[in-house]
Amino acid sequence: MPRLRRIAMLALDTTLTFFAASVLLALSPGPDNVFVLLHSAVHGRRAGLLVVLGLCSGLLFHTAAVALGLAAVFAASATAFTALKLLGAGYLLWLAWGAWHAPVGIADTTTQAAMTPWQTYLRGVMMNITNPKVAIFFLAFLPQFADPARGNMALQIVLLGGVFMLAALLTFSTVAWFAAGFGQVFKRSLRAQRALNRVASVVFVGLALRLATAQR
Repeated sequence: MPRLRRIAMLALDTTLTFFAASVLLALSPGPDNVFVLLHSAVHGRRAGLLVVLGLCSGLLFHTAAVALGLAAVFAASATAFTALKLLGAGYLLWLAWGAWHAPVGIADTTTQAAMTPWQTYLRGVMMNITNPKVAIFFLAFLPQFADPARGNMALQIVLLGGVFMLAALLTFSTVAWFAAGFGQVFKRSLRAQRALNRVASVVFVGLALRLATAQR
């Protein structure tokens, strides 16, 4: 029993409060949910859900970074922060180029065939881990809900990261589901598909500029 008391546990009220805050944060406009919305509308529900899984998997990296103290490096080092944000901005520009030149067709079969499920999943992972703002956000947000009196702080951070991932998974999956239904309307028209691809490209450029100019 004494050993059990030393294991880090989260209070129920703290967990529920953190979960509610995480859902609200996932719903607030940002690169991840905009990416999910656009990708689902352009490529379909399955692709959108795979991207969501990738984004949530990326959160494992940020959770581990906070638990191990690596996120503090990005918060303290201007060089590390700049390098990662430029990498993320470059990746977004590559996505913008791909969206602008994406082929169109009825039922969007050409676009779907060009990207495997694994590639779609990795796109979500890369989108998340190359955003240093997520690492710094986790560094500022997760420790607020950890209590040293309840045991190992690193383990509490991991548990909180798991709760955040669950909230993000549910929220982003809902966005992907409805966005894909909306996108079905556009897939009946080649002109509408092309317009949607152009919009996605412009949004990705905007997200890249926003990330490239982000401050710690």
